[in-house]
Amino acid sequence: MAVSIDPEASPVFGLVAAVSYGLASMAMVFINKAVLMEYPYSMTLLTLQQLVTGLLIKFGRVFGFTKAREVDLVTAKKLLPLSLFYNANVAFALASLKGVNIPMYIALKRLTPLAVLIAGYFYGKGKPTMQVSLSVILTAVGVIIAALGDFSFDVLGYSLALTSVFFQTAYLILVERSAAEDGLSSVELMFYNSFLSLPFLVFLIIMTGEISLATSLLLEKSKSITFLVVLILSLVMGIVLNFTMFLCTAVNSALTTTIVGVLKGVGSTTLGFILLGGVEVHALNVTGLVINTMGGIWYSLAKYWQKKNKSGQVTAAQPLLARWNPPPKGIDAKI
Repeated sequence: MAVSIDPEASPVFGLVAAVSYGLASMAMVFINKAVLMEYPYSMTLLTLQQLVTGLLIKFGRVFGFTKAREVDLVTAKKLLPLSLFYNANVAFALASLKGVNIPMYIALKRLTPLAVLIAGYFYGKGKPTMQVSLSVILTAVGVIIAALGDFSFDVLGYSLALTSVFFQTAYLILVERSAAEDGLSSVELMFYNSFLSLPFLVFLIIMTGEISLATSLLLEKSKSITFLVVLILSLVMGIVLNFTMFLCTAVNSALTTTIVGVLKGVGSTTLGFILLGGVEVHALNVTGLVINTMGGIWYSLAKYWQKKNKSGQVTAAQPLLARWNPPPKGIDAKI
């Protein structure tokens, strides 16, 4: 399970990492929503997810399934901001998901790619190519148009989700930099994140008094096989999602991870309309989703041919896009 991050990874490996993250992320939204409908203690759920993640990696190392190194306190101190941003992102996202339908939640979270693009420019990674910039802008425009037809006004839900967008942006950028600078594998980043998160989360649920209420409800709900199955899926999918997110960000880039999230959101939003109901389909929804998808496809093509350029595989038969856009030296140079 140990994965070494190769900055020259092939386009196919990058694509597999992105698709894996997209599928895991889509499943996680529905599983978390199902759990939170029955078990509204989001901080306790996050604590359990981190605990299971740490234990699985620990046992994996003991039995030889992963070569993740032991925790180094110097590295742990350096990664502390990453852990804080991660937990803030997930905590606000889970809190917003408790009272927000899935299409609304996803539409708000789709604003992350634009935030990552802007943040990347200001923290010194330079300007992305014109193709990448236009594709991200097109994706964001699609989000806004779809949102105009999707939303029922909810100030608290909006505030929590947008706060989550801010923390997710900072978190993804730190993951990208940590993988490049510290040479950590995806599993090692996850283990550090779990190690650093648990003391803070346990302290939080104790101080807020959530632990007693959450434990009481968990004992009551444990009589339901259906609930236990969904809860276990949530805990297992936590490590799957973290692994695929770390892998996608480290192999590709923070911007790629957020764009995959946008494309995943199209499928999740559609399923949200079908499976959950309660959301009126509007012409603006369809228009916005079509524009959003076009932007995502455009971005994916630009990134794919950039990577083939970088690995020296460009041929005369490739589209003009590959020849018009040499690999940049900015935020997307890793692809």
